Formats: sequence, C-alpha cells, structure tokens
Amino acid sequence: MRLLKELMRLATQHRALYCYVLLSIWIFLLIAGMYRYMGNVDTIPGSGSVFGPSSSGTVSSLGGESQGSSSTVQRFAKYRERCAPLSQLQRLDDGGILEGWKLQGVLLVIRHGDRGPISHVRSAGINCGVSGGTDNLVNSYRRLLYNSTSPASASNHMHWNKAGPSHGFPLLPATERGCPLGQLTYKGISQLLHVGDIMHQVYAHPLGLLLKPNPNRASVETTPHTLLNSDEVVVFTTRYRRTFQSALAMLFSLLPTDKWLALNVQESHSMAFCFGECSCSQSALLRKRLEAIGDKQLLKRSDVLGVMQWIGGTLMQHTPNGISNPFEVVDALLTVLCHDAALPCRRKKRFATPKPQKKNPNQELVDVINIDQDETAANLLQEAQNQQEPDSPEVENGGNPQMQAEEEPQEGCVEAAHVDTLMSFADELSIRSASHSYYKLSGLLRAYGMIRHIVSYMLKMISGDRTKFVLYSGHDCTMQYLTAALGIITSQGQTISYASRLAFEVYRSEAHTDYYFRVVYNGKDVTQQIDFCEGGKSLRVTRDSRGNKADLCPIENIIRFLHEDYFSPLNATNFKEACGTVIPPKAGEF
Repeated sequence: MRLLKELMRLATQHRALYCYVLLSIWIFLLIAGMYRYMGNVDTIPGSGSVFGPSSSGTVSSLGGESQGSSSTVQRFAKYRERCAPLSQLQRLDDGGILEGWKLQGVLLVIRHGDRGPISHVRSAGINCGVSGGTDNLVNSYRRLLYNSTSPASASNHMHWNKAGPSHGFPLLPATERGCPLGQLTYKGISQLLHVGDIMHQVYAHPLGLLLKPNPNRASVETTPHTLLNSDEVVVFTTRYRRTFQSALAMLFSLLPTDKWLALNVQESHSMAFCFGECSCSQSALLRKRLEAIGDKQLLKRSDVLGVMQWIGGTLMQHTPNGISNPFEVVDALLTVLCHDAALPCRRKKRFATPKPQKKNPNQELVDVINIDQDETAANLLQEAQNQQEPDSPEVENGGNPQMQAEEEPQEGCVEAAHVDTLMSFADELSIRSASHSYYKLSGLLRAYGMIRHIVSYMLKMISGDRTKFVLYSGHDCTMQYLTAALGIITSQGQTISYASRLAFEVYRSEAHTDYYFRVVYNGKDVTQQIDFCEGGKSLRVTRDSRGNKADLCPIENIIRFLHEDYFSPLNATNFKEACGTVIPPKAGEF
C-alpha cells in the first residue's frame, strides 16, 4: 500500500512534464504529416518536371476559398485573356468621329463569344452562364426575345423565324449554366452584347444608324419592320449557330430595336468568307508544313508531352486514339479557366497486373484540329507514331508493354504548375507560328476572297451606296487568315480571344474628296502594321480634343495591293496560279 501511494505521488508531481512530452509528439506528427501531404507528388520518368497527381485528392481551385485562391487567379490572369473577361472589352482607339473627317462606313469582323469545348470534357459543376441575372444587357435581350417570339416556343429556345439558311436557329443557348459541346454559352452572349454596346457608342451616331428614314421619301416605307433598308446593314455569318447567335447579340446592342427586328442574315459556306475564291491546295500544304514544325517542337519537350497527357486524361473523355494535340487540351482546359472553376481531379492509374496486349502498329494519333472546328484537315504527328507516350504503360514500367493499368483509390489533381507548363508552351508556339513565313503565305491564300469582298464594300461606301455597316461573324481562323494576310501581329501571336473584333473604318475628308481607312483590332489602331500603310504611306490626323492621333491609309493603297502586289510573296500573279503550279518556298524552323 505504501508503494502504491509513492507511485501516485510521483505521477502527480510530473503530470505537467508528461503533458508537454505528449503535446510535443503530437505537434511533430502533425508537421511531418503536412510535409508529406505537400510533397507527395509523382514524377514521370524522363519528363524532367513534376506533373503527376498529388496524393491528397484535394481540388486546386481558381475561384474557391482555399488559402492560395486569390494568388492562383492572378497567376492565371494572362492565360484568361483569351477568355475575354468583360473588363477586357473596352473602347480604346476606336474611331467614329475624327476632326475634319466624316465616317462613311464600317466593316467589322468578329469572333464568336465564349463557347463550350470542342471535345467531350468532364464539365460537371462548371457554370458557363452569367452570375445571378446581374447583366443588364443580357436581361434586356432576353426580355425582347420573350416578348417578340411566339409563346408556343420554349422559353429558352426562341428561334429565328425568317427565311434563309438560319431559319429555325435558336437565338439563345439551350441552358443558362451549361457548356454545350461547341455551342455558344450565356457568357458568350454577354460578351457580344457588351461588344455591341461599345460599337454603339463609337459608330451608331456617326453612321446615322439611330435615324429613322424621312417619311417624305416615297422609296422608303415607314412601318416598324421596314425602317431598315436592306443594304444599310449587311450581315454575314458561317453555318455554325455560335456565329449566328453572336452576330444577333452584337447587333442588338448596336441598333435600335426596330432596325434589329428588320435584319436579314446571309450565310457564308466557308469560315474564311472566301465567296468563291476558296479551294487552294497550296494553302493546305503551307498549313501542314507549319504544323509539322510545331509538332517537332512538341516532341522535343518531354515535360509538355507529359503534362498534356495528364491534363488531357483528367479533363477529356472519349480519346481512344490518345492525346497528341496540345491545342485540343488547351481548349478543354479553357472550359475550366474561363469560368473560374476548380482544377479537376481524377483516379490515379497504377500498372500492376501483367497481361498481354496487342498493339496496332498502324494506329494513328488524333488529328491536330483547329480549336474552332476549321474545315481544313491538319497533319498528324507522324514522328510520334513509333514513340512511346509519356503516360503510357511502356514508360511507366520501364518499357514493358505487357503491364495493364488498374484503378487505385488514390486520387490526383491538375496542379497550377501543370497549367503553367502547358499554357506557356502553347503561347510560345502561337507567337512563333504567327511570325513564320508559312503563316503569312497561307493567310494570303486563305483571306484573298474575303479581302476582295471587303474592298468591294469599301468602294460601295465611298460611291454613295446606302451600305453603312457590314458584319462578318466568324471564328478564330477567320481572323487568323485576315491578320496574317495584312501583316498584323499581336502580342498573342495566332491566338484570337473570344469576342475579338477587327474593324475597317472608312472616312471621307471634309476638306476634299479623298477617301481613307484605318484598321482597329480589339480597340487598338494597327494601321501602321500593314505593309501598304506603314510609315509615310499613311496620314496622321488628330483623333480627339485631347490630342490623340490616328493613322489613315488611302483607299487606293489597298486597291493597288489587291490588284498588283497581293501574290508577289508567292511568286505568282493571280489566285489560280498561286494555288496551282507555284510551289511555296521552303522555310526553316522557328
């Protein structure tokens, strides 16, 4: 009994010491667990960078409440420029009213707004709509459509009821929050409504688009649906619904409602708006050569190949032929980045059970596609057909092709570093491609029909024709061809953001009868970048009362370029010759 009392006395005296010891052990285990959590990522052999899944299964969020969410959003801001957030859509150098000059007309080329991915993507939980009905332009547009369409139509499927190829097209996306495959989203509708609002501020008054016809003129009726002369505003779109819906949304903000209701829409059968000057084998050859150079650059970057496989495998569905095109993965990733969604996670694959597999030696990789569904077929990664993919069983297991993947309960996530690796490579490749001679030569051939069409409408505008505004609602490739042909190079290379715009403003001098034009890309004056307008070939005038300047290029310069100098870089004299017997000159790599 005495011994028991002594032990209890000692335990009571050292109770504080025991607590400190236990607390120290608990803190040590907690810190060790945190370091293990932060550092437990896999590295694919030979990739030279860490890009595998983290063992935690925790979602890395762009817009969530995690500790580093704000810094992550800032980190991805440069990549989200191609998403065209509304803060990016601004009036900058856009003209309209120049001192001593009258605006005769405007030809505007736009890319459609935000759309769903081209490939099947795991997009559950991603909101591609606008936040909580706070966009007044979207609300006004929807009210008009609800009030001006048949009540028999579904509330979210109002259709275009005029005759023509677009008859029956819905005017709004099918769902408010969804990201339908290749279709315009509500965010895309919002973007084009805001672009139209900018165009309204700049052009509506100078062009007289707000004026009603004089009722004393017998040639013009005054009923509400005939206030707009058929040639006053001309609209062209491609056969895709996203370009049609983008055009109508943009014009809703630009025009008065009665004029918008009187619009007629014409369809171009080509994304290049070539209007007959379309088929050109040499253009396809130049495009293939340029893409082959890009493929070689990709094959030199094992880190990018690995990241591309991991992100693509996590995001994309139905890839039976593998993942070979970085821009296809970028397009899928934009579904996440453009809508402030969480970076995705997936089940991690481990290769354990050896089972024999048959490999088809003639299996082709996925075609390299334009992210806007260009009609031209692109080349395959020919040199990669006999190489092992970084995410394949052969690489994971030291070259043993008999190991088969099995699902493990462990999860892995796409990390911010993976996004940086893929997007920075895509940006670099885009800039290098845009500066290559093949890009310009292919653009010259692709854009010839459209430039002819633009010049013909310029001549109509300066000859007293009623045409005041011409809209081409197209795709990224539409603007790639046009900017390449004119020599316009932007900081994004060949990347064209959603809702981008390229305006040709036609002016007449009030002092004399000379006609000029200027070119504005996303609000920035790029007239001086055009070969036949640079330097002393243009006229510098005062743009506003603050002393800002604008460059005006004589219209005869673009006419002379089209008829005399257009095909000189291709050693040809006309379109048929350039697309037929002339062999494009070979050029080096980037």
